[in-house]
Amino acid sequence: MKLVQWIVISLMLSGCMFGASTTADELPLVEKQVFTTIDFKTYGGEVIPEVRVGWEAYGTLNEAKDNVILITHFFSGNSHAAGRYTEDDAQPGYWDAIIGPGKAIDTNRFYVISADTLVNQEPHNPMVTTTGPASINPDTGKPYGLDFPVVTIRDFVNVQKALLDSLGIEQLHAVVGASMGSLQALDWALAYPDRVQRMVSVIGMGEADPWTIATLQQWANPIIADPHWNQGNYYEGNPPTEGVMQALMMITLGAQHPLIFNQLHAYSSAREQAPLQDIRENFQVVNALRNAATARAQYADANHILYLVRANQLFLAGFQDDLATGLAAMQAKSLFLPATNDLLLQPYMAKRVHELLLEQGKSSVYQEITGPWGHLDGVVSITEKAERIREFLQ
Repeated sequence: MKLVQWIVISLMLSGCMFGASTTADELPLVEKQVFTTIDFKTYGGEVIPEVRVGWEAYGTLNEAKDNVILITHFFSGNSHAAGRYTEDDAQPGYWDAIIGPGKAIDTNRFYVISADTLVNQEPHNPMVTTTGPASINPDTGKPYGLDFPVVTIRDFVNVQKALLDSLGIEQLHAVVGASMGSLQALDWALAYPDRVQRMVSVIGMGEADPWTIATLQQWANPIIADPHWNQGNYYEGNPPTEGVMQALMMITLGAQHPLIFNQLHAYSSAREQAPLQDIRENFQVVNALRNAATARAQYADANHILYLVRANQLFLAGFQDDLATGLAAMQAKSLFLPATNDLLLQPYMAKRVHELLLEQGKSSVYQEITGPWGHLDGVVSITEKAERIREFLQ
């Protein structure tokens, strides 16, 4: 049962399941589609010859194409925000609890769309399409590796804009995202203020402060220290599997609060005999964490994790000289929903953005999600704010 619990958490973090209370027929079957754009110029000024990302949509686009809500996904997630791919699909979208007919993000009213990001953590997931270091460089016929340009949250936003442009969508009723998705949602409203009417930031921040930059680096360091990483050149040899697993263990642990973690692992204690008898033996909780990471590692790519970490470390909403200057472009109404017990992106980070917007005379609302899960409350406990989200979208 303990391993099963951790596999469930692993699926949560990889964006594969949430909303277990929903039924398979609440949304029509979801179709994964692929968008391609050519000669994409990055925020850093480099050009990627071809970018491909997966996307999916729920609901119906109206004739005016003005009923669109964009969902932007979190670090470990992908575009599968709601629904199922097949009738017997056991893995619903991560926000099934709030996306669907009659739900807070009502697909009877809105056309809801979500896309995989650049450098998605899981380029080997058959249901993910992304461009990143593991993609083939057309100039060499081999994976880019570290020759792939550094990308930012603004680049994620610009790929999504190119997708929406291809569909003839010029206005967004709202952009809604959790964690790394909230960074994208906020930057959407600043990069294209005349196109975004509402912005919802769940468990988010406005900029990566020194503490957050250093914390995120701890996710990257095990990969860099793995001798198989080989400066990113491992695609024709042995991948840095141990480094990836150690990174995923840290990501899984950091997304939770001790309140829930200790409940889930009450079976493990300082009185275990195996670690006392042999320094090579792990505590049960450490083995459980490793098992969860093993389940997640099969689709992950080490370089992609490093590039995602860097994109988050480089985040400054608006990408101006400072946060206040970047926020000055905001026209959208904003709703900030941090989680009270979040130890990863703590509430003060969202509150600072909210307060700066109020000082600038902008429309902003701030409420905290309560729950024992920590950072994961932004997905596990999102129904607590379902009605508030529904009202905000009216």
